[in-house]
Amino acid sequence: MNSPLAIEPLFHIGPVPITQPVVVTWVIMLLLGLGSWLVTRRLSLEPSRKQAFLEMVVETIDSQIRDTMQADPRPYRALIGSLFVYVLVANWSSLVPGIEPPTAHIETDAALALIVLAATIGYGVRALGLAGYLKTFAEPSWVMIPLNIVEQITRTFSLIVRLFGNVMSGVFVIGIVLSLAGLLVPIPLMALDLLTGAVQAYIFAVLATVFIGAAISEAASASQEKPSETTPAPQPAPLSSAKEHKSP
Repeated sequence: MNSPLAIEPLFHIGPVPITQPVVVTWVIMLLLGLGSWLVTRRLSLEPSRKQAFLEMVVETIDSQIRDTMQADPRPYRALIGSLFVYVLVANWSSLVPGIEPPTAHIETDAALALIVLAATIGYGVRALGLAGYLKTFAEPSWVMIPLNIVEQITRTFSLIVRLFGNVMSGVFVIGIVLSLAGLLVPIPLMALDLLTGAVQAYIFAVLATVFIGAAISEAASASQEKPSETTPAPQPAPLSSAKEHKSP
C-alpha cells in the first residue's frame, strides 16, 4: 500500500525526481527574488508607499529579533526574515486553485527545520568557538550531555511537526468542506486559513529566533562572567624631600 505522504514526481532531472512542492518552492523563490529586486531598486530618502511598507516590515523583524535575542539584529535579519516571508507565502499559496502549499509536505518542513538547526550551530560556533560551543552540552554537568543532545533533536522535530500538522490540517479541512458543500461555503474557512498561515509563519520565525538566541546567549553570559580588567590603581606620588637641594 502506498504511503499517504508519498508524492508522485512531475518529471526527473537525471536521477533526481522533481515533485510539485519543489516546483512550487522554485516559483515562490523566483517571485520573492523578483519582488525584492523591484521593491529595492529605487530606494530614496523620501520613501514611497511600497518603500514605507518594506521599511515597516524590516523594522518589525528587527524589533522582534532585538527583543528576543537581546542582540544587534543585523547579522540575523536576512535568515529570520527570509524564513518568515517564505513560510508565509508558502502557506498562502493554498489559495491558488490546484496548488498545495509546500509546507503541507513534511519534506519541505524538514528542510526548513534543518536550516534552523544548521544556523543555530553555526551562530553558536561563531560566538563561542567550536570548543566553547561543545562545552555548552556539558552544562550544568557532564551528566546532561545526552539530554542536551536529545534537546537539539527534539527542538528540530517539533518545528517539523508543528508546521506540517497545522498547514496540512487546514488543507484537509478546506478540501473536505469544498467537496461536500460546494464552492462558496469554504470561503470563511479560507479566510481562517490565511490567519492560520500567518500565525504559523510568525511562530516558526520566532522559534528560530529563540533557538539561535539561546546559542549565542551562552557567549554573552560567558563574557559577563569574566572578571573585568580594571585599570591599576594609581600609585601614590613619592614624598618630596623636606629639604630642597640647593646648588652650592
